[in-house]
Amino acid sequence: MNPRRKKRLGLALALVLGVGSTVGLMVYALNQNMDLFYTPSEIVQGKPDGSKPYVGQRLRIGGMVVENSVSRDPESLKVTFKVADIGPEVTVVFEGILPDLFREGQGIVAQGELMDATTVYASEVLAKHDEEYMPPEIAEAMNKGHTPLEYTEQQQGSY
Repeated sequence: MNPRRKKRLGLALALVLGVGSTVGLMVYALNQNMDLFYTPSEIVQGKPDGSKPYVGQRLRIGGMVVENSVSRDPESLKVTFKVADIGPEVTVVFEGILPDLFREGQGIVAQGELMDATTVYASEVLAKHDEEYMPPEIAEAMNKGHTPLEYTEQQQGSY
């Protein structure tokens, strides 16, 4: 093999090795930062495929806030509440300001770390709302600027 071909082959191999190691490191980093979504039942009993979160794992939990379960610490911003779906309840501990839409009986998604089999220490809490929700300002503006049209038989036939 002549020296020119050896040099090209070496550059090609170095390029393939560099791209491969870059992709491998990216996949490893993404795998470490992946937050898996669980329901309270899946945290306690495991998913249907047999996987179950381990203590210390970062995850997201979604469910409904159980009625009369919200407990606020008067000395700090620490809030403790229970989340449930159709099965067992999981306790969520959060320190911070909760979203305006947060209330008992409301759907939430909390992102955090599993502290024990039924406790999640949340770093973020998001409150869900239904798809028909509209901020009051927008609803008011639409009601002011919108008057319903009345169709007559002639107007309907002209289309």
